[in-house]
Amino acid sequence: MEKKTDQIIRIALIGPESTAKSTLSQKLAEYYKTVWVPEYSREYLALIKRKYELDDVLQIAQRQLKRENELIKKANRFIFADTELIVSKVWCEDVFKLCPDWISKNIMSTKYDLYLLTSPDLPWLEDPLRENPHRREFFFNWYESELKAINACYSIINGVGDVRLQHAIDAIENFDS
Repeated sequence: MEKKTDQIIRIALIGPESTAKSTLSQKLAEYYKTVWVPEYSREYLALIKRKYELDDVLQIAQRQLKRENELIKKANRFIFADTELIVSKVWCEDVFKLCPDWISKNIMSTKYDLYLLTSPDLPWLEDPLRENPHRREFFFNWYESELKAINACYSIINGVGDVRLQHAIDAIENFDS
């Protein structure tokens, strides 16, 4: 018997680079004994070995959503997405000054029950795929304005280590009660 995926609470982690989205996604999935969807862009960008182009971002977004739709079938009550399409939209608009229609249309049709907006209150960790160490507050504000524009339910997650994880759990518990 196939599990009803419409009963799964979809939670997306969104925020600037180096704000522990991947770590939180994984720890939340462990805590709730469910699945999480890793950020596909890391895998994709490591494979292409060149500077990404607009079409690459579109392919990443499409594959990210496809993986999420595959993994939701294995979810237990929640699914955690390490990134989502608003991040792709902002990425495209910031770097290329436009966003593919596919991304914009799918933001509206792929809403999450809850977004966890990660604050840039953690130290920057250098990574070859990260580009914006001095613009994290700028992106945080941009993501928040995008969430407000679609009337999304979201919580800002801050703190370090276990405190950050507990803030995320508290936001989920408050949402799900």
